[in-house]
Amino acid sequence: MSDGLGVSGLGTPGLIALFVSAILFTIGVIGVLLRRNAIIVFMCIELMLNAANISLVAFSRLHGIEGQIFVFFVMAVAAAEAAVGLAIIIAIFRHYEVVDLDRFRALKW
Repeated sequence: MSDGLGVSGLGTPGLIALFVSAILFTIGVIGVLLRRNAIIVFMCIELMLNAANISLVAFSRLHGIEGQIFVFFVMAVAAAEAAVGLAIIIAIFRHYEVVDLDRFRALKW
């Protein structure tokens, strides 16, 4: 019997969602740590945000709708981050003509 504090109340679909979320987050972390291309690192960060969103939706089954509401805020921040991040990557590409992270150390020119 579940008291609402563990993951046993999620059921099979919730546990599968958490498993998929953990796999996606792990792929994102590995991509950030191992890749040197700024665009791929940027996509891996977005993958980690989406994995966190999947976890929030899975846990909202136990703890109420607040997790799903929080997902909308995370998506709004991710959209703003995508716009600013791509603008920075384009500016770096125009200056260095490459998006390799080893080529620059700071965002000052």
